[in-house]
Amino acid sequence: MRILGAILAGGQARRFGSNKALATLRGEPLIAHAARALAPQVTAVAVCGGAPLLPDLLHLPDRPTPGLGPLGGLAAALAYAQEQGFDGVVSVGCDTPRLPDDLVARLRAPGGASFLDAMPLIGWWPSALAPALDAFLASDPRRSLRGWGAAAGATVLSLPQPVPNINTPADLAELAG
Repeated sequence: MRILGAILAGGQARRFGSNKALATLRGEPLIAHAARALAPQVTAVAVCGGAPLLPDLLHLPDRPTPGLGPLGGLAAALAYAQEQGFDGVVSVGCDTPRLPDDLVARLRAPGGASFLDAMPLIGWWPSALAPALDAFLASDPRRSLRGWGAAAGATVLSLPQPVPNINTPADLAELAG
């Protein structure tokens, strides 16, 4: 099973006030923590959306155009995954520096697309959904992750423990604690 890990990094970070991906936790940018947490569970890791941030990782610009939020990054990841023969994409945010060791297994357990109820940015998306997401982006101006999940027939999952996520400088300070 070939799985592309997609770190979605094209958000506007309104609540944070600056680029969350580059905010530091223990001397490293959050996006580097996210990449390190995701890498053991996937075949390859890509940063999707926004500007290229980690020189050692593949960068995929939003698809079909910049500024589409998380779904633009996910569309880029799914198109790349389909073109390169990956079975699917596991998406996470650049602001998730810690992930459960069994995240991918839990996301894939239902058999089809799935995402976390508490954090819909984190999900499993079979590569065959690439054309459907392109069509969804062309037809739904809201670009909602939950709306896309419903359109894709995704299973909504809960985890026993929440995944740490950084939305504000206070969240970052608490996690650094």
